[in-house]
Amino acid sequence: MDIRHHTAAIAAVTALLAGCSSLPGGGEPAERSDGAAREGTDVPAGRPGVDTTGRPVVGATFDTPIANGAKIDIAVMGLQVRGKLATLTVRLTPHVPADHSDQGPSPYALNGRHAIGASLLDPVNLKRYVVVRDSSGKALQTDDIFTDIRNNQPGLLTYTFAAPPENVKALDVQYGSWPLFRNVPVGR
Repeated sequence: MDIRHHTAAIAAVTALLAGCSSLPGGGEPAERSDGAAREGTDVPAGRPGVDTTGRPVVGATFDTPIANGAKIDIAVMGLQVRGKLATLTVRLTPHVPADHSDQGPSPYALNGRHAIGASLLDPVNLKRYVVVRDSSGKALQTDDIFTDIRNNQPGLLTYTFAAPPENVKALDVQYGSWPLFRNVPVGR
């Protein structure tokens, strides 16, 4: 394998691990929202992906302490179980006044310079699920400090948890310092 193929393979794996739905280098996602391949792509039909344009499960607009008058749209795009893991996908859209938006704010900054600390709450079994860590101790989530989201543009973030038991059909989502999102359905 030459260096170009090796680099492309590493970039593709990195994009998949980061929860991206498009190939490295940007552009339009290869999948449609129904999971089928778009015309002119080499992605097989039925390949799972993250739908960034779909309808959120739940969402709301909140104040953010990053600047006076700043708001943030938070949309839970889904909570999907695959095997023993569950992935929470959240879309953030910051609306920061022009005099404070010289660069894209991070989720950390939007949350008042505090870690997001995403968690899932099971009110029936009285359990809290926190983001899992890999064998090197790295949390399996989008980095909330070094991820910048362009002002007035949506940014997609993912968080991976241990999957709840099969009988759990919905969980509450705690996201940053904002109010709880209740009864988010668990997709299986």
